[in-house]
Amino acid sequence: MIPQHIIHRGITIATLAADQPVETHCAPGQTAIREQGDGWWLCFVDEDGKVDGYDSPFASHAEALWAAKAAAEFSAQ
Repeated sequence: MIPQHIIHRGITIATLAADQPVETHCAPGQTAIREQGDGWWLCFVDEDGKVDGYDSPFASHAEALWAAKAAAEFSAQ
């Protein structure tokens, strides 16, 4: 799968497959939605390149994308 990117409020949000590492496909300040066996995980890359995320997955890509967009809205303020 080729990573898909959208930009929301200046934040790049990438959709990744389970075998695509966030660190490889996202730069600092970007967000990733990564499909895993148990759901869709939301990950954030900070200014130092450290990856962090929520402690539980979303049930669908749509839910994870909504949360990523909400986080971008918050970051843009």
